[in-house]
Amino acid sequence: MARLAVNPTRMELRRLKDRLKTAQRGHKLLKDKSDEMIRQFMNYVRQNKQLREEIEDELRRALQKFMFAGAMRPVQEIEQALAMPSYKVDVSIGTKNVMGVDVPDISITPSASNELLPYNFVSTSAETDEAIITISNLIEKMLKLAEIEKTCNMLANEIEKNRRRVNALEYVVIPQLEETIKYIVMKLDENERANLIRLMKVKTMIENR
Repeated sequence: MARLAVNPTRMELRRLKDRLKTAQRGHKLLKDKSDEMIRQFMNYVRQNKQLREEIEDELRRALQKFMFAGAMRPVQEIEQALAMPSYKVDVSIGTKNVMGVDVPDISITPSASNELLPYNFVSTSAETDEAIITISNLIEKMLKLAEIEKTCNMLANEIEKNRRRVNALEYVVIPQLEETIKYIVMKLDENERANLIRLMKVKTMIENR
């Protein structure tokens, strides 16, 4: 590991030791943060998997009901009945903080004037009604899934950035500082020995006189 280009002085040694302590403390904090972020990330991944499976299963059932409805009545009648959607929701998009990362926070409020099935029941089948109710009930889940997936992506990016910082400290910064400190200590010891030898020689010369 290449050492830093510094002068081997006691002042520089003290400064580098302070930097080393700061780097080691920062490495520990970043490592702890990384571990907690991974734990949070895995929790969101499990939520994402469970919610996606629920949505896909309910969508599959809804599409099957639409297929049955299309087999029982002309498609034109079903399209005409569904031409004027009346289900509305108010979507509020904010942010929340997860381990220092601002992730989306989505909430919805159904409109009080909603009429889920506004068409004439004579022109549709029970399968059509059930399919529309199922899909309408999925709106909140689908928004929640979008929120969780975006959170997973943002946390994954932050975990990767944090991992690079941890690796830089662990494999570059800290070893460089340790190597430089070791070099300075060695140089100072050499200088001290050289000074001691010089003093001994001076003392010997004085005594010989």
